[in-house]
Amino acid sequence: MSKRKKPPVLAIVGPTASGKTSLSIELAQQFNGEVISADSRQVYRGMDLGTGKVTRLEMKDVTHHLIDIANPTEVYTGADFKHDANVVLSDIVARKKLPIIAGGTFFYLELLRGTMSVAPVPPDPELRAVLETKSTAELQRQLAAMDITHSAVIDTSNRRRLIRAIEIINTLGVLPSVEPIPSPYDWLTIGIEVPADILAERTHRRILERLDQGMIEEVEVLHKQGVSWERLDSFGLEYRYIARYLQKTITKETMIEELSTKTRQFVKRQRTWLKRDKSIIWLPFPVTLESVQPTLQEFLTN
Repeated sequence: MSKRKKPPVLAIVGPTASGKTSLSIELAQQFNGEVISADSRQVYRGMDLGTGKVTRLEMKDVTHHLIDIANPTEVYTGADFKHDANVVLSDIVARKKLPIIAGGTFFYLELLRGTMSVAPVPPDPELRAVLETKSTAELQRQLAAMDITHSAVIDTSNRRRLIRAIEIINTLGVLPSVEPIPSPYDWLTIGIEVPADILAERTHRRILERLDQGMIEEVEVLHKQGVSWERLDSFGLEYRYIARYLQKTITKETMIEELSTKTRQFVKRQRTWLKRDKSIIWLPFPVTLESVQPTLQEFLTN
């Protein structure tokens, strides 16, 4: 019989195209769970193919939370996620189900576990207006000059995050290091370890499949619905390079080449970020229900 005093929560992590979504659904079916999406782009309505959003059919009747809850013209923050996810977590636990966190925004997961916090710095519209006039390279240099240590973990191709980091440092002096906050939950984090060559092939194939499924048209529709080119650029790789193609600043061939190259670089950063976390239990790809079941069963019964 379990002696656990805190409710158990399972998190599934791994780089892009490692199979987090399908595994989370299988485990939810097997262990009476519900899935909470920890993805900074899947919260937005209309951003489906570009984010790899799970479809209703793929959900297999498993309840999913924090998908399609925001308008892409609005900004949904890490603080918003932490608040909303905690509300959902409490509800799932109260109904005696297993919460399963899955998604590619590992910063969101760390916010939820209490290993990272949101800096208490309000937006500074005047500073942002000045920073928006600078090139991405200028922003990168400014951030590195202000805080060389923490700038290494920022997605330096994401202007929105660069500007936010500079905004925080301008107020606090540094990007704050965080003392872990004790979580009200007992966490098990399973990582999917995929060989680099397999991952590169899977990510490239997925890009081509999504383009065939209408990813370019998806970006076109978002822009027609009022999402600016600048906003699309801030949503990351797929939206950035397709937006540039639609603006005719690059060819389709260049778009696909850039997407593949930048995605490989992004995956490498994801792996580096995850390897910092020594609490993750890594299992070799492909992680099946059978391979993860003993670890999860032991966790749930201890």
